[in-house]
Amino acid sequence: MKKNNLSAMSRQGGASALVILIMVLFFGSLLTLLIKVGPAYMDDYTIQEALQSLDGTEGLSRMGPAQILTLINKRLSVNSIRSFDTQNITVEKDGELVLIGVDYEVRTNIFRNIDSIVHFQHSYEMKGK
Repeated sequence: MKKNNLSAMSRQGGASALVILIMVLFFGSLLTLLIKVGPAYMDDYTIQEALQSLDGTEGLSRMGPAQILTLINKRLSVNSIRSFDTQNITVEKDGELVLIGVDYEVRTNIFRNIDSIVHFQHSYEMKGK
């Protein structure tokens, strides 16, 4: 009885070369996608932090839209976001409230003629001190 059990164990060889190749291609594709698309999400997170940090800024409700855009541009520059166009930001004032809208997309080449388009859209209501 033990002899049959041992012979069955010796016949098990693990994954075949085809299965290993498929696994390497799958995880390699996931890693490539993460490397290509990941920076767009990291930049968007930094842009969100820069805009959320405006809330409670001294004199924000007295500033005009151009001054607020200049302030946003400075904060993005400090955070090393240089490829972002401030034309994608809309600033409106409603009395004491400042309404900021961000709507943009990032296009990234994945491989040869395969591209990805990631669309980001955020809106903020802020009130200065």
